[in-house]
Amino acid sequence: MEPLAGRRVLVTGAGVGIGQGIAVELARRGATVCIHSSRTPPDETVRLVGSAAAVHGDLSSVDECRRVVDEAAVALGGLDGLVNNAGVTRELPFDQTDPAAFAQLFDLNVRGSFYCAQRALHHFPERASIVNIGSIHAHAGFPGLAAYAASKGAVNAWTRAAAIELAPRGIRMNTVAPGVVEVPRYRERAHYDREAYGRLIPAGRVGLPDDVAPLVAFLISEASAYITGQIIYVDGGTTGRLSYFRRPV
Repeated sequence: MEPLAGRRVLVTGAGVGIGQGIAVELARRGATVCIHSSRTPPDETVRLVGSAAAVHGDLSSVDECRRVVDEAAVALGGLDGLVNNAGVTRELPFDQTDPAAFAQLFDLNVRGSFYCAQRALHHFPERASIVNIGSIHAHAGFPGLAAYAASKGAVNAWTRAAAIELAPRGIRMNTVAPGVVEVPRYRERAHYDREAYGRLIPAGRVGLPDDVAPLVAFLISEASAYITGQIIYVDGGTTGRLSYFRRPV
């Protein structure tokens, strides 16, 4: 039997990048997946998964969070897992981060994941798993990402607190925090150079969605039944290194 056979999982932000890789990996391991995207049907992800339900909606709205989760549960006949991957990144100097940009980051990255998880409780059986997708930027600073880092730090904080509260109910919650993972927004940068980025990472290369997806699948599965309230980095060693103690590139 496949390790995730019978598991029904909603993956938010699954149209491209890390979310798409997670949805494909969960389906490959036997899960039934509902794919969420913000606006348009994620046709490419549906094709890669093979067969999947699809929903769309703006998860910066609490009402939309509830509707998306409810529709996914109806489509799948219930939920056993939720992957909160939908999010937004804004690179802005600290002194130029206006309230609208700050609110955009927190509305989707924090409030969206929080209320999707809250709504999923209505559809979970006795045992279930929630995986939030965080970021290495909650671990250490980088110019232009103060507000984004704050939003991902908040995700880490509520993950830990909710995990402790929900543990007696058999519901686990963890955060997977990727490092530099090559997704479309990186490839669209005018000066993006995969090899140059890779030389800055201890593992010697940038990450791919396929590096993140297996860990998420493990945390959704019962093989991780004793793991909850954790922040797990998938970053090629980036957060483990003393930045001043390294050979020149």
